[in-house]
Amino acid sequence: MIRALYTAASGMQAQQFNLDTIANNLSNSSTAGFRRRRLQFQDLLYQNLVMPGTAATQQTTVAAGLQIGLGTRSAASEIIQLQGDMSATGNPLDLAIEGQGFFQVTLPSGETGYTRSGTFHLDAQGNVVTADGNAPEPSITIPQGATSITIGSDGTVSATLVGQQAAQQVGNIQLALFANPGGLNSIGKNLFLVTTASGDPTVGTPGGTDGLGEVQQGFIEGSNVSVVDEFIQMIVAQRSYEANSRVVKAADEMFQQINNLGR
Repeated sequence: MIRALYTAASGMQAQQFNLDTIANNLSNSSTAGFRRRRLQFQDLLYQNLVMPGTAATQQTTVAAGLQIGLGTRSAASEIIQLQGDMSATGNPLDLAIEGQGFFQVTLPSGETGYTRSGTFHLDAQGNVVTADGNAPEPSITIPQGATSITIGSDGTVSATLVGQQAAQQVGNIQLALFANPGGLNSIGKNLFLVTTASGDPTVGTPGGTDGLGEVQQGFIEGSNVSVVDEFIQMIVAQRSYEANSRVVKAADEMFQQINNLGR
């Protein structure tokens, strides 16, 4: 019974982590470019009472064995890289990526961060920056007095100045692609950092055939969280937690009956 108590407790703890993940997904259902996570589980060690393959007689072996599992644990929280829904905003500095690429931004530490959130702004010097003031890589400066900003699907940034008919190119946006984007390190503020699991990025111009995707001006990619799916997962987690708590109760009642045998 003692073993059952600890086994059921491991299941309850795993479902608590699962509910934490679901809560984070739901709280970011309106966050631009957010990627939802899915918790993955692993079974724990097994106590071998009878090892499979053990000799049963001189001519036969045990076919199945007798192993008692010791519970479960949270093994990983996988980032789901499905495309989020696009929303038209009409803002010339709102950008969405139609593909698997990431925007690159320079962080205050000098590191390069990666994001799917394309809500850019202009600072006081006309530099294109994120809401936190991080400049994209390569940096882009819009000349003062520009009457319009145009960003092509290949990332070419052009501006039309007062008194000019033709737009002039003022920069270009490059995207980064990872072999394993699920291995990126989330650091908050819609940002990811490279890890050895993600691999180094492949940087290139949008619109090619290398899978980076195209840039869509005037659109924002929303979160890829499905509220309905998260509610279903929340119900499943709640029922699993409840089932494990019933095991704790049953084991406790059996243990209590054993204690009462001597009375």
